[in-house]
Amino acid sequence: MSIRVQCVNYDAIDPSAQARFWAEVLGWRITLEVEKESVIEPPEGSPEDGIVPDFLFLRVPDDETKTVKNRVHMDLRPDDQEAEIARIEQLGGKRVDVGQDESASWVVMADPEGNEFCVLRAFTAEELASF
Repeated sequence: MSIRVQCVNYDAIDPSAQARFWAEVLGWRITLEVEKESVIEPPEGSPEDGIVPDFLFLRVPDDETKTVKNRVHMDLRPDDQEAEIARIEQLGGKRVDVGQDESASWVVMADPEGNEFCVLRAFTAEELASF
């Protein structure tokens, strides 16, 4: 089969601000920024470039603010969970409670427009060795 995912689309009140936030979080680059949409892609020449789908942020009317939990979200796996959480909070992200158990090994966060995502714990040496 010859098909691939080109991009993941996100509704946004401010596509440019969302693109800047996520580009900083992921270390990606903004490749398109026009009035009603912005696109981010992995760094040019990186192993993800041309493989990982782009993120497309599309403007929605201001009255369409997010009011419920996401049906789809990203899981991010850093090398240092607490350091990444602190960095993301400095960029404007925040921790949120969506009913997760306090013993969870992940932390639920939200971007500046309230879209949830999880920051997972780092893989153990044993887990990394099994890949």
